[in-house]
Amino acid sequence: MIQMARMDYAGLLSPSETMKLLIRIEHLPNRKLGQNFLVDANIVRKSLEFAQLEQGDKVVEIGPGLGTLTGAMLKSGAEVFAVELDKNLYSFLKDAFKDEKNLHLTNGDAVKNPLASLPPDVENFKIIANLPYAISTPWLDGVLSEKRLPKLMSLMLQKEAAQRFAAKECCKDYSPISIFLNAAYEAAPLYKVSANCFHPRPAVDSALLKLTLKETPYIFSEDTKGLIRRMFLKRRKQIGTIVRSVEAERAELAAKWLEKSAELGLSTQARPEAIPFKFWKLLDELNPRR
Repeated sequence: MIQMARMDYAGLLSPSETMKLLIRIEHLPNRKLGQNFLVDANIVRKSLEFAQLEQGDKVVEIGPGLGTLTGAMLKSGAEVFAVELDKNLYSFLKDAFKDEKNLHLTNGDAVKNPLASLPPDVENFKIIANLPYAISTPWLDGVLSEKRLPKLMSLMLQKEAAQRFAAKECCKDYSPISIFLNAAYEAAPLYKVSANCFHPRPAVDSALLKLTLKETPYIFSEDTKGLIRRMFLKRRKQIGTIVRSVEAERAELAAKWLEKSAELGLSTQARPEAIPFKFWKLLDELNPRR
């Protein structure tokens, strides 16, 4: 088992080698958990390149799986803090990397532990992850709710999720997570990744997303984020109509925001996806619960 894991250090497990390893550890990939393992060394290297990984970097990894990215990061001299939900894969990784002092592995839910076991005093860190589609949005929202933010993120995502995360206003993919993420990070152009780069082969293509922390990142309050999400539930309606339907306890804030926004040039006929970032930021700034 350890001999096969050593091949992972260079991210060189081929599809056939991956299948053999899965059979050896008696693991059947769980579709619900999004277990699609990287089998392309070029994509592994691209993931590390996006994160500008250097020796001594502290890196959070989400869902290390068979350790392909993990091994490549350790080989580069990084210290890795990884969280793996699957108990079988966690046991495999603990054994395969038992001699690696720079790997800190946690068996747990990444949504509840968005920064894995990263020590609370570590402020300078990066994130590299091959994210399951089902947790990508709640996990990222969890990261953005932390008091410390990674300076760089290199995220492998299903293409649709990557497009939504990097979306700008006046785009059909624009959503609350687009607003919250773009307030804090600059998104580089997506790097398309074929479904053939994974085993098992997923039904859709993926994309690598590079996110760089802004010099002055803006973090929305949890209360404002909740209100924005509720507004986007009616994204096909005009904002004037949406504001009139806001629940009573938030009605005063919503009405004040719409009045101020209109003074600054926002049309009450605009739909949520067409509203520029500065107006969503204004909503947060006006929120007394911020």
